[in-house]
Amino acid sequence: LAGLLQAQALGLQVFHGGTTLRDGRVVTSGGRVLSITAVREDLLEALGEASRGVATIHFQGATYRRDVGQRGLRLLQQPLYVSEGPGTDVPVQMFVCCSWGGWPLQKMSLLLPARCRSELGGFAGFFDLKASGYEDPILVCQTKGLGAKLQMAQVCQRHATLGQDLVALCVNALLAQGAEPLFFLSYFTCGKLDAEVTETIQEGIAEACRSAGCAFLGQEVSELPGSFSTGDLDLAGFVVGAVERGQVPLGLQRAEEEDVLLGLASPGIHGRGIGTVRKVLLVSSLRCSSPAPGSCGDTTLGEALLSPARLYSPSLLPLLRSGHVKAFAPIAEEGLLGGISRVLPEHVSAVLDALSWKIPEIFCWLYKEGNLSAEEMAQTFPCGIGAVLVVQQDLAQHVLGAVRRREDAWLIGKVVAPCHTGGSHIEVENLVEALQLGSPQGPLSAAAGEAQHQPRRNKVKVAVLVSGTGTALSALIAYTKEPGSCAQVVLVISSKAGVEELRNAARAGIPTRVIDHKLYGSRSEFDSTIDRVLQEFAVELVCLSGFRRSLSSPFLRKWKGKVLNASPSLFPLIKDGNAPQEPPQSGFKVTGCTVHFVLEEPGPRAVIHQEPVPVRAEEPEETRLARVREAECRAFPLALQLVASGAVSLAADGRTSWKQ
Repeated sequence: LAGLLQAQALGLQVFHGGTTLRDGRVVTSGGRVLSITAVREDLLEALGEASRGVATIHFQGATYRRDVGQRGLRLLQQPLYVSEGPGTDVPVQMFVCCSWGGWPLQKMSLLLPARCRSELGGFAGFFDLKASGYEDPILVCQTKGLGAKLQMAQVCQRHATLGQDLVALCVNALLAQGAEPLFFLSYFTCGKLDAEVTETIQEGIAEACRSAGCAFLGQEVSELPGSFSTGDLDLAGFVVGAVERGQVPLGLQRAEEEDVLLGLASPGIHGRGIGTVRKVLLVSSLRCSSPAPGSCGDTTLGEALLSPARLYSPSLLPLLRSGHVKAFAPIAEEGLLGGISRVLPEHVSAVLDALSWKIPEIFCWLYKEGNLSAEEMAQTFPCGIGAVLVVQQDLAQHVLGAVRRREDAWLIGKVVAPCHTGGSHIEVENLVEALQLGSPQGPLSAAAGEAQHQPRRNKVKVAVLVSGTGTALSALIAYTKEPGSCAQVVLVISSKAGVEELRNAARAGIPTRVIDHKLYGSRSEFDSTIDRVLQEFAVELVCLSGFRRSLSSPFLRKWKGKVLNASPSLFPLIKDGNAPQEPPQSGFKVTGCTVHFVLEEPGPRAVIHQEPVPVRAEEPEETRLARVREAECRAFPLALQLVASGAVSLAADGRTSWKQ
């Protein structure tokens, strides 16, 4: 190689990847040979210096990329638009100071209109509200995160919609107060930084801020390998808006009987709905890369599930300030029922007609694939409605026409007198019919000739056997009560009387029995009594959670493939059905728990699910054990869902079998 010393003389760092030393000379050894790095005050200068360094180095067959850094330049130079008042927009250059593992990567000067000054540095600045046309403003702020949707994006390796999602959730929440968004900031943290993912999310935020008419001051990026695992990330947004003091706040004009509910379209799934989606995917034969329902193959299931929330600010703000709207509620993060209930006072109820709007096919697929009831769908998902407006009946058509100039919207229901039980109540009529009408056709739909309405599969009846406290019983009960669960805890049996878990079960309305082993002359007699009680309640699966008694061979043979246990270890099981725990002094850097089928001859082949827990240096043993118990509370419900849904079963040879 020639020119290495010249490149270093320019103040550049040269990293060797495919070189070797031969006869005192540096020569190439194939592959990616060198990496030339320049650190300067801004990205444009750094790119120029690195390019000059590359030009000084020569060897036979040398080639190099010329696009490195160009995407970052385009993002940094991207103009954003901030409203200066009615009918005026001012371009703003975005200020970005990205840090990679705590080291600054790039800076660009901030160009702001007269109403903004950035002497504060970093992601801070002055904002002149009067220059924006406000006379006596009140500031409104909102912060949001994406939660479990980030994990789904990582699984699907789809990040392009996350930026709009974050901005839309924040800005739509401001709209509920009639406020105009002014500026936005975000915080992104991860275990190991992926530059492409970071840039993709940042570009999405910048584009969404442009659509919302607010400035994007910047995104703080942090790499925290000690706190986050590789692949884990978190994203939060913060927006500040303003509203004139004299403007009547939305929501304070109380909805009255005969008022009309208008629904605005949005295909997105957020909040608690993501948890149910993950349960459905867990037992589905489809994957995120599978074609989406009704997409004809041009959209994947993952893309459909990651559809972002609609950003309503530009189209709705003038209407919300007109005085024609009594209340506005974004419901993307909540189910249909929970979102609408927030705009209804206690003395009224509401009736919706699900046939009056278009339910996206992804919700119809979730309804069928997840074996969900109509009530669970309405409680968990927005079912294609992203926001609701409450208006007077005589203004309904006028407001609907104004909204439809920018958004898909429908008259979806009306406010009525309260139900006889008292309190606010929301009824969704024709939801089953609407979900069936929208059921996707093609490869994901039922076979031709199948009846349109399929009865819901009955939940698998589960008994939990305990001996004391510190079990996963509460986690199992909570999980089975959630939408999408394929199991139902119908019985709790304890080998000891008076334990807290019996009281927990009773509070949840679950029958309990105490079968004290000390009252029986033999283990087989004790097991026979348990078997008789299980049959009395028509139990189909048994979960051992902190159950301290060994079950006999006849019992295990009869219930083969139907008894689940959690062991506090990732080791293969040993003869007594448990597993040795890994002490910190053993040198292992990971422990965890294993959920498995209980067999006469236990072994690693019967494992259903494992949850690893990293071992931390100098961590007290009681803290480590507490984290393993937390892992068990996550792993046991998931394993139960896999078995109850039929996704996992025990084969005749004692191996775990997964449904294809």
